[in-house]
Amino acid sequence: MASAPPNADQLARRLRAGERASLARAITLVESKRADHQQAAHRLVQELLTETGKAVRVGITGSPGVGKSTTIDALGTCLTAKGHKVAVLAVDPSSTRTGGSILGDKTRMARLAVDPHAFIRPSPAAGTLGGVAAKTRETMLICEAAGFDVILVETVGIGQSETAVADMTDFFLVLMLPGAGDELQGIKKGVVELADMIAVNKADGDNVKRAKAAAGEYRAALHILTPRSPTWAPPVMTYSALTGDGIEALWTQVLAHRQQLSAVGEFAARRREQQVKWMWSMLQDRFHFALTTNARLRARMPAIERAVADGTLSPALAVEEIAGALGV
Repeated sequence: MASAPPNADQLARRLRAGERASLARAITLVESKRADHQQAAHRLVQELLTETGKAVRVGITGSPGVGKSTTIDALGTCLTAKGHKVAVLAVDPSSTRTGGSILGDKTRMARLAVDPHAFIRPSPAAGTLGGVAAKTRETMLICEAAGFDVILVETVGIGQSETAVADMTDFFLVLMLPGAGDELQGIKKGVVELADMIAVNKADGDNVKRAKAAAGEYRAALHILTPRSPTWAPPVMTYSALTGDGIEALWTQVLAHRQQLSAVGEFAARRREQQVKWMWSMLQDRFHFALTTNARLRARMPAIERAVADGTLSPALAVEEIAGALGV
């Protein structure tokens, strides 16, 4: 027999009191696909909404092997030492068979994993568009209400996850590697255009010279691209997650960005735009849920797919039939 969903008011009170177990329980509730759990989660988020929005939200991306988790471990540890409470929402690639997480982010964030002022939540993407967990936005708000003043969102670094994370964070940090072939060819133009800063990792030992050379090439490339903000020119920096050199400088840029955008009202405008995008994202999720749970349509879909594959039914007419079944 299915357990009853937790009481949203009680859970909100425990979250405000800083109960760590309640934070994990609230996030599990938000990620649940059960209809009654979803209703309870919506009530919880609404209850906590006035206590959110004060944290610094940073999205971090980069290709696999660039050192995202090691960077977050170094940055997060630096921030907790300064008195911050840091929540890390690490969105894992997912198994296409089970939907489970493939990577274990906590094993690559050894210091933060045992830091009492940090909270790490690996979330399997489970087939969500772009590899971003569908409930990352709600999880972010819950962490803010629980008193975390810095939220770091790590993307899988593949697909369209970068765009989704850029749309839910204040500052989008793109990590690069030195000497990984032709740096300019390695640039993903769409990702770089979203960047609020590019940081070249592994600038230590024999790599320092190559890291500086790569940074120079990225600076030149940024001059011919349209920046994300008209009031902020994305800096390019070098740092080492291994030694910690340059980590504090990364955070200094995050704060400078927030101050500069706030001064002209752009920061508040970006936050408002994020709320609207969140609404549309949830609406799309609702339609997708209706599409996959409609019993009549589920029984009919194999025949529709076969007819389209065989060329006896046009995709346009197939969409008409599916939309009609949903009452759209």
